[in-house]
Amino acid sequence: METTSQAVAQEPAADGGQQVPSARRTVDGYLLAPFPWYGLDEAFTGPRWLMQVGMAADGSVEHGSIGHGDEPSVRNEATEDRDKFAVVVTVAANPSRRSADGTGLLEATSVSSAAWLAGVGLLSFTWPGQMDHSLRDDWLEQQTETAWALADDLEGSDWSTLSLPVDGVPTLFHYRESEFGWVLAGSTQEGVHVGAYGRGMSAYGLGFAMIKDIAAYA
Repeated sequence: METTSQAVAQEPAADGGQQVPSARRTVDGYLLAPFPWYGLDEAFTGPRWLMQVGMAADGSVEHGSIGHGDEPSVRNEATEDRDKFAVVVTVAANPSRRSADGTGLLEATSVSSAAWLAGVGLLSFTWPGQMDHSLRDDWLEQQTETAWALADDLEGSDWSTLSLPVDGVPTLFHYRESEFGWVLAGSTQEGVHVGAYGRGMSAYGLGFAMIKDIAAYA
């Protein structure tokens, strides 16, 4: 996907390892999307917050993320047991198609797209213990390539299946855990793919639902 790096990229880490989520809190991009947004269902009663959307070169919205729980900081030895969050990624289910300006071909999206966005999203809030600041970029690049390889092989042994409700309907998701948290991805009956990632919150008890009024999150 051409827009994946835009979707999960955060501002550079400030002193002390904290990322500055400057792109959050604006609902404008979400309102431009021609597809419905998904978040955790009403069983989750904690905080919910906007993150950011990803756009194609022609300005069309292709995906975006909604956070639930604690707003995560980059994981380090001081914060690894503190943050409890789940982020839901909604990806428009699009076939391969020409861009609006006719200058190129936009890649098709799939459950793998949602799985990769979720995997890279989790990495953006991960900082392995004892790792030198100067080495993290190399580590992140390597792990991003690994996340893509995993997302491209959803039937592989690294993934299991998990049935969770989506708009009240039991839905199968591809699911995997790592030392950094968990990632899952599946599709809905509303023409979108849903990915999610989290840490400190179990994925097994989650449910997803279409957001009726995304403006209420602003």
